[in-house]
Amino acid sequence: MKSPKKEKSDPGRRSFIKNAAIASSIIFVPRHVLGGVGYTAPSDQLNLAAIGAGGKGASDIKNASVNGRERVVALCDVDFSGSASRSVENFPNAKRYSDYREMLDKEKDIDAVTISTPDHVHGPAAAYAMERGKHVYVQKPMTHNIREARMLTEMARTNKIVSQMGNQGGSNPLLDMVQKWIDEDKIGKVSKVQVWTNRPVWPQGIPFPEPAPSNKPDDLSWDLWLGPAEYIPYTPNLHPFNWRGWWDYGTGALGDVGCHLIDIPFRTLGLKYPTDAECSVASIYTDMWTADYYPKGCPPASFITLHFDETVKSRSPIEMTWSDGGIRPSHPDIIPADDDIGGKNSANGVLIIGDKGIISTNINDSSPLMPKLYLNDGTTEFGPEVEKNDEPEYGHQRKWVDACKAGFNSAEHRGLTSSFDYAGPMTETVLMGNLAIRSYMLRRENSKGQAEFFGRKKLLWDGENMRITNLEEANQFVGRTYREGFKV
Repeated sequence: MKSPKKEKSDPGRRSFIKNAAIASSIIFVPRHVLGGVGYTAPSDQLNLAAIGAGGKGASDIKNASVNGRERVVALCDVDFSGSASRSVENFPNAKRYSDYREMLDKEKDIDAVTISTPDHVHGPAAAYAMERGKHVYVQKPMTHNIREARMLTEMARTNKIVSQMGNQGGSNPLLDMVQKWIDEDKIGKVSKVQVWTNRPVWPQGIPFPEPAPSNKPDDLSWDLWLGPAEYIPYTPNLHPFNWRGWWDYGTGALGDVGCHLIDIPFRTLGLKYPTDAECSVASIYTDMWTADYYPKGCPPASFITLHFDETVKSRSPIEMTWSDGGIRPSHPDIIPADDDIGGKNSANGVLIIGDKGIISTNINDSSPLMPKLYLNDGTTEFGPEVEKNDEPEYGHQRKWVDACKAGFNSAEHRGLTSSFDYAGPMTETVLMGNLAIRSYMLRRENSKGQAEFFGRKKLLWDGENMRITNLEEANQFVGRTYREGFKV
């Protein structure tokens, strides 16, 4: 990786931001007297920009602005005619760009950026920003592939970047309840974790859509939307959302909610890299005896098994299973049959299973976490089913902004729940499931001229070196190839 180049904004203003608390002690007339209660002096404001201003990006940059406390100076989106128009309405004075590289090169005074693009642009955009000394908030999954996650984690440390991944449920205070049950040994030694989701809820497991260049919307910068992916003519049914099911752009059900669900056991049990991965996927038959084969996209459903070494908190090796496409685990005997497991209608959830009992939770996004403790002796303890949130998304974006202003390695920075030091390894674990899925679909022609699947085995993972040790062909999925101009 080439040595990073930092481009910093006005050092005087940045120093003022970092030392605002000290400087305020010598001001005789309080600022709130001059500017009203809640007033923030312009020199105390962070200059923010959004890369991806529509969809989730609209709420990310709005929440990061903290009701106007911070200054949004620029917006970048490939299509301002869609939901990104909300950000234009919220921040009419922000300059607009379609290319994040142009924005970051021209707007030297940007301090920090939110990145809320399709998954395949997360890594290139974050790397480009961090090379220029910008703090980054990156939507989940942190990256499109494992190699990018490792690189961004190391880059954040080297460049002293304050980072945060957008799995906002990590800041949910109710996670403290789950952590307390684990730390107090309520459920004993944990040997198994089961995670499931009703995703995908978008088209998946189908043929790739046909291109239709003449149908490209006038306001869509298609080449920039493709970013690091191989160039193809404009293809409908990808932008703005259905890209999730195609490997060149998305990361499937795991990428969509894995960082909300797997986060819960990964965090509370102090897990590290998995030691192996194995999967099976659902097949669709439109002809007798021959399953449809669409390797460009994610399958309609999958079942994945990961193993982890013993940790201080688990006190035994752990088997974690993931299932999507609406497939969920069997109802445990100690949970009453009429109780949902996980969330409402048991659609999404996590079961952490110990030798003394089970912890059940919902998905950890902005849904009620609904933590429930069931012990073998019949004892139960439930968290609230309705959460009272004092600020949007548990203050996940606001806490990142506060940490940016306090500085790298400040107490505020160390207090973030999803800085890249944590989010990087967790994202790598989530994406291991996709590596297993893609390896499962590898096939080649055998000596009889028949298609033969050769990756359908347990894959042994060397986490430190990011390598599958028993199937070399699987290592192609650790990273990806990039178009010129978007390399990481």
